[in-house]
Amino acid sequence: MIFYDENNLDIIEKDLRYIQLLAKQYPTISSASTEIINLQAILNLPKGTEHFISDVHGENESFTHMLKNASGVIKRKIDDVFGNSLREEQKAALATLIYYPEQKLDLIRQTENNLEDWYKITLYQLIELCKNVCSKYTRSKVRKALPENFEYIIEELLHEQDDRVDKQAYYNGIIKTIIDIDRSADFIIAIASVIQRLVVDRLHIIGDIYDRGPGADIIMDALMKHHSVDIQWGNHDLLWMGAAAGCEACICNVLRISLRYANLRTIEDGYGINLLPLATFAMEFYGEDECKGFVPKTLDKNISAGEMDLLAKMHKAISILQFKVEGHIIKRHPEFQMDDRLVLDHIDIEKGEINLYDKTYKLNDTSFPTIEWDDPYKLSDREVDLLGKLTRSFINSEKLQRHIKFLYSKGSMYLIYNSNVLFHGCIPLNEDGSFKEVKIGTIKYSGKDLLDRIDRVARDSYFFKEDIQGKKYGMDMMWYLWCGPDSPVFGKARMTTFERYFIDDKCTHREQKDYYYKYRDNDQVCKNILAEFNLDPKTSHIINGHIPVKTKEGESPIKANGRLLVIDGGFCKAYQPETGIAGYTLIYNSYGLLLTSHEPFAAIKNAVKEDKDIISSTMILEHVVSRKRVADTDVGKDLTEQIADLEKLLIAYRKGLIKEGSKENIV
Repeated sequence: MIFYDENNLDIIEKDLRYIQLLAKQYPTISSASTEIINLQAILNLPKGTEHFISDVHGENESFTHMLKNASGVIKRKIDDVFGNSLREEQKAALATLIYYPEQKLDLIRQTENNLEDWYKITLYQLIELCKNVCSKYTRSKVRKALPENFEYIIEELLHEQDDRVDKQAYYNGIIKTIIDIDRSADFIIAIASVIQRLVVDRLHIIGDIYDRGPGADIIMDALMKHHSVDIQWGNHDLLWMGAAAGCEACICNVLRISLRYANLRTIEDGYGINLLPLATFAMEFYGEDECKGFVPKTLDKNISAGEMDLLAKMHKAISILQFKVEGHIIKRHPEFQMDDRLVLDHIDIEKGEINLYDKTYKLNDTSFPTIEWDDPYKLSDREVDLLGKLTRSFINSEKLQRHIKFLYSKGSMYLIYNSNVLFHGCIPLNEDGSFKEVKIGTIKYSGKDLLDRIDRVARDSYFFKEDIQGKKYGMDMMWYLWCGPDSPVFGKARMTTFERYFIDDKCTHREQKDYYYKYRDNDQVCKNILAEFNLDPKTSHIINGHIPVKTKEGESPIKANGRLLVIDGGFCKAYQPETGIAGYTLIYNSYGLLLTSHEPFAAIKNAVKEDKDIISSTMILEHVVSRKRVADTDVGKDLTEQIADLEKLLIAYRKGLIKEGSKENIV
């Protein structure tokens, strides 16, 4: 505690206006003293568990399961509470019940012979587990997490004292009554929800919610319901944010990626975006084109040959349109230094060749029916009309706009939280490992200042309504952040989209990474980055994703002696053949840091029916000798400041600077 010298009143008098406001909330010495005691007690509780997930890329089933099992935290809690008193299959069944109570209960009703006994045993197990989960929180915080219908009952059961024999009948009576009045299923659902909510205190999403997988909108719905979440924007998130703002280049990229992976569920079913104008345009101009290089990459065997053919035509149509509108942005902004991406200028259509980087390559496709070669970036009236319709669909999608506003309200370019700095991609570096200066407008920025400036630009692109020029620049910057050479969320010299479609020589497909990826295993460079964010390099960590860790090639997610942790391990199915696993997640609890690698997840229906959990391997990165308390966290710092302010209020009361309970102090 911070005890102020009562004779040193200058500090109190300086803050008197603020203290008078505080007095309205705590109008007496007694109320202020009680709050100090409460806050001091909270400081001594164990630190809450943080859960870090990155690069989920629309894989909603894997994400949903990871959220529900908290990367194995619930299984570990079950082991802690029940040890060897339950068989492994019983523990697995209990875990599944907590993850998916409604679905599991449906199966239990069909298969369990003595349902009343099962309810009785299961209710006791869930209550014991819930007691363990709640033990690190105040009663007030637990009470706020309880469902209204069962708030009183759960609270009574959670605070049962085993040594109070006289109350055993009372508690047994509660359980019996729940069963007798046929409320067992509802109670199980309620208490499973409490366990899920309290087992993780804070969820961190380190970018890339969108693209590739089928359910980004489902993931966003889940995040909006989460009790405590923050998001560090990834390049794919920023792309969708730009599209929602009306940036045509971002819209074209979003649609191209969706078509590349035959994933239109999010676009059409999730957000209600009408793709009929694009389909009509594609059939008109590419109807006779086989579009072989644009056949979608998909594992979905239910797509017919006719559908695949249409998707390929739409894919090619939007890709060519993308190259055109991107060319307009590049020409508008010479400061982007992206002239090498004006690839259409370098095509010799008569020879079927393209000259790139002082070398000539054969094109594998020479059908460009919508390009006028004397002005290859010119948009036809039909293209202008199509872009207008697509843009209106994105802007007018109520659900998309709701999700994007949530990304802005809960998201940022980076987050400093409990001595860790979280960001999706990289900090642009020079060849010598120093911070690279990047010009935005007329001013150069580097390191933390660069991310701060980009954060403001990203918000301007969406929220500027009156300043048309400012909004236009912001939208162009959103596209730059997606693929620009100095974008911290892209982190590569160029995005070789055209080359991957039209040139077979794979040497042209390479995308040189920022020097950050050369130096992220360098101890000193990581220390410099941590210091840039005002963190202690000895005790802090950098946590990011973006570039999948190639585990099967022996790459480790742990860099620079544990100072940097990469938790993109291939959540997306498209990456799993390359990474060899299905993602990393990170747990930071009161005992230290746990890194977990996960095997591919089949489906939720398998998990429910067969009690199949994600097969995971956990590695202890750090284990503290003394368990971390709330006092050691950012929340603890805030509480300590509140205690200091309340102590000032006590002195003000005692010295007569503020009167207890006076009318002007009570709201």
